[in-house]
Amino acid sequence: MKALIIEDEVTAAKHLNLVLEEVGGFSVVAVLESIRSVIDWFNENPMPEIVFMDIHLADGSAFEIFEHITIDCPIIFTTAYDEYALKAFKVNSIAYLLKPIDPADVKEGLNKLKNLTATGIMHQAVEKFILTLRNSEKYKHNFLVPSSGDKLIPVQVSDIAFFYLEANIVKAYTFRGEKFRFEATLSELENQLNPQDFFRANRQFIITRNAIKDIDLWFASRLSVNLKLESPEKILISKARITEFKKWFTG
Repeated sequence: MKALIIEDEVTAAKHLNLVLEEVGGFSVVAVLESIRSVIDWFNENPMPEIVFMDIHLADGSAFEIFEHITIDCPIIFTTAYDEYALKAFKVNSIAYLLKPIDPADVKEGLNKLKNLTATGIMHQAVEKFILTLRNSEKYKHNFLVPSSGDKLIPVQVSDIAFFYLEANIVKAYTFRGEKFRFEATLSELENQLNPQDFFRANRQFIITRNAIKDIDLWFASRLSVNLKLESPEKILISKARITEFKKWFTG
């Protein structure tokens, strides 16, 4: 099987090459490391039988390649751990390999590809994956939060359980119980956070789905959201927003 490797890390490319040799049945026709080189290669060479594509290349995101050329052969994406990328893979049933790659991973990826090609949804799955990943990249994955003195503390969005407004001060509470003061307003943060993961519960709270423990029916047809960690006060969802909340939570 003629395979094309698209990978900008030399060590990772060599490792994948060795893994494919161990699995057997592959002949690597080229190793490319940039969007430009990939576009040029496809314009000058016949289509390979399979592509192993890293989603983060030296000159940008791999999905930019699809804006310039059409790849008709099966694709297995490779990536280092990235929460948003993995979510996009899983949601869209795309075949992917998580670095460091081993032979068992390659075999599993090939089995997944067989199912995709057999059902004829390969192209649709890749298109949906690219759209999902592109949308996720519009939102914050990390914050740099000012601390005492002249320090800036990195805070990953995935570590944040909820944002809370008290006395016009916004604080982020992490799953580890840390608190960080933010200069931004809740409305500004709402525009910076992925709406698939965060919900503006009311005027004082933005919560993440992963922080929700359970939900109580409350007075006046409202919902009371209980988190996995203690919140400064009860988090209530108004009757008018219950449908929106349920759609977000189950989406």
